[in-house]
Amino acid sequence: MFIDEVDVTFQAGNGANGKASFYPGHKSGPNGGNGGSGGSIYLMVTSNLMALNQFLGSKIRMAQNGEIGGTYRKAGRNGRDFTLTLPLGSILTDRNTKEVFELTDVNQKLLICKGGLGGRGTYDLRSPSNTTPLRGERGKKGQKRKLQIVLKLIADYGLIGLPNTGKSSLLNELTFANVKVANYPFTTLEPNLGAMGKKVLADIPGLIEGASLGKGLGIKFLKHIEKVSLLLHCISAESESVEADYQVVREELKKFNPMLCAKSEIILLTKSDVATADDLKKKQKILAIHGQVLPISILDDKSLEKLRKVLDENPPVGNG
Repeated sequence: MFIDEVDVTFQAGNGANGKASFYPGHKSGPNGGNGGSGGSIYLMVTSNLMALNQFLGSKIRMAQNGEIGGTYRKAGRNGRDFTLTLPLGSILTDRNTKEVFELTDVNQKLLICKGGLGGRGTYDLRSPSNTTPLRGERGKKGQKRKLQIVLKLIADYGLIGLPNTGKSSLLNELTFANVKVANYPFTTLEPNLGAMGKKVLADIPGLIEGASLGKGLGIKFLKHIEKVSLLLHCISAESESVEADYQVVREELKKFNPMLCAKSEIILLTKSDVATADDLKKKQKILAIHGQVLPISILDDKSLEKLRKVLDENPPVGNG
């Protein structure tokens, strides 16, 4: 199961109270120690896209509370920090403040919730005007946030198209990924990534007409191509109506986010080995009004090599 969106509550540790205590006998005077501070919560980044699966169960993450101060000026132990690892491309939005955090670098470390300070004990609270304070100071509450975490894959190129147009097979051939493929709709039930050199390709589950209304797999995965720089629109050469197929997908992109339709696009006429030369030429001509069209087959090494060359000539220009 692939989780790409979840709400999680983060609770940093509370600071402990300062101790109220006094020396006995002739050493009369305060000796209460300070309370320990609560642990903070930090976020680190991983390239493991399945990292959000850790929230299949509990959706609360807490750092440790501090410990109360002791007698004879002994400070309480600080609570342990809690470090959580989230996938690269995660966008976190504070449900209350609307503050947004983006995880864009695997070396990134982010303080997301600060632990509460421990309260002062009676020893540190003493002053010339109050030499015998009777109560320790209360510890501060740790920071609490309810965050929506949305994963948007950081890919350079996005493979899109109707179900069963050969996107997963193409991803496997271009990147040596190991994506399940079969001759039925919706083989791909979650986004898949593959690397071709330093470029990353994302295979997005197939769209059908009405996806924006929740049909099929819906459009929940389209957010993963909002940051790609080039769309690879796969249309099967087996189709009797390549123009209609093209328009169905473009319409669903537009309904989800009109900006997707402004991205650069190359049309891939897949499964070209099953079409006759005349039929292939006819379908290329129909689609050519929309831009560059490349016939391609995973059984044709020359067509794959040509696609690689075209991608080399269209380097990613930044994920935006």
